[in-house]
Amino acid sequence: MTNVYSFDGILVFGLLFICTCAYLKKVPRLNSWLLSEKKGVWGVFYKAAVIGTRLHIAVAISCVAMAFYVVFLK
Repeated sequence: MTNVYSFDGILVFGLLFICTCAYLKKVPRLNSWLLSEKKGVWGVFYKAAVIGTRLHIAVAISCVAMAFYVVFLK
């Protein structure tokens, strides 16, 4: 179990947030509802989705590395 208040917990949360937003960008109804704003508080979802789609290889490698760290090293 990772703690959100530790550094690795923040990394896990950030990776899951980016992966979730990138996935939601592929769903048409959620894309127009959740990811339509590009500024403000709701713009964070859009920016995370853009990061997830443009850097999908780096995000995937980071997710695998973090999963290995959480399961085996922590």
